[in-house]
Formats: sequence, structure tokens, C-alpha cells
Amino acid sequence: MEEGDVDMTGADANEAELDDMKKRLKEIEDEAAALRDMQAKVEKEMGSVQDPGGSGASQASREEVDSRSIFVGNVDYSCTPEEVQQHFQSCGTVNRVTIRTDKYGQPKGYAYVEFLETEAVQEALQLNESELHGRQLKVTAKRTNVPGMKQFRPRRANPYAGFPPRGAFVAPYFYPAYGYGYTLLLIATWLRYFSAKSGWFCA
Repeated sequence: MEEGDVDMTGADANEAELDDMKKRLKEIEDEAAALRDMQAKVEKEMGSVQDPGGSGASQASREEVDSRSIFVGNVDYSCTPEEVQQHFQSCGTVNRVTIRTDKYGQPKGYAYVEFLETEAVQEALQLNESELHGRQLKVTAKRTNVPGMKQFRPRRANPYAGFPPRGAFVAPYFYPAYGYGYTLLLIATWLRYFSAKSGWFCA
């Protein structure tokens, strides 16, 4: 290398490495943006699943639907939605029949019937204790479940909590701790006291 020439090999290498780092940084930023878009899409889909139709069914709309619905208990396990619909079709226009099942797909023995008319609920309540498949149905108006509110269930009496359980034998409070002899002596003492006051008893 002649005097006065400048070696650019090192500078070119540093510049190429800097460009490579910039390119990798750009790729990382693009991947991060793609992940954010994918996450937003998944959250949107999950929201649409939790809120079917994306209509944002409010508490008021649920109450409106429940005001047109009834609860039917003691439904035979072999009963079909079509049979339940036929049983209540004289009350009004049946919009939907839902027979509840467990996680194995077996009927739980109760159903919900939704009518198009609110007045049909009162007509359906007249069919309480009517028979379907030889079983008496329990028909009541459907209650609206409020999110976050648990139904109150009275707790069972705890025999170890200081209060006797229902049905347990409790000794009468007037039984003396010292036996009947002490009670008779106490009664005799009081009789003597009162007789002395009134003068009708002489010892």
C-alpha cells in the first residue's frame, strides 16, 4: 500500500454490520406489530363468542326475554323439545324450548320454554301440575339471573357451633341440677314462707 492511501476495509465492514442490525431491528418491529394485530383479532373473536351476535345483550334484554319464559321442572328424561312445545302450544306461540343437559349430554329433568307473547306465561302457569309422560310438571315463571349475584342458600345448622341442631333433644330448663329432692325441699320452703305471710298454713 502506497503512502497516502486510506484502508477502507474496516469502515466498510462496520457500515455493513450496522445495516444488518438495522434490518434485523426492522424485522423484529414488523413481527411485534403482526403479533399485536393477531392478539387484537383473537380478543375480538373471543368477545363475539361470549356475546353471541355481537349485539351486546344487556341485562334489560335478558329480563325482557325472561318475562316471556317459564321454568318447567320434573320433565321426564325421555321427553323431547317437540313434546314440550306441543304441551304448551295452547298457551301461546312457543319461540324456543331448551331442555338442560349435563356435560355427558344427559337431560337434567327440567326445561325452559320461551314464548313470543308475555301473556302466554300466565296461561302456561295454569298448567302447573299437569301431566306429561305420566309425570306432574312444576311450572313457574323464569327468574332472571343477575351477573355476579349468587342465589342465597340457608346454611345448615352446625352442631359444633354452640347451637343444637334441629331435632336434637334439649332438656327442659326447669329440671333442677340437684334432683327432685332438692326441688321438693325448695317448694316446701316457699310454702312455709308464703303460709307464714298469709296465715293459712301451720307447721
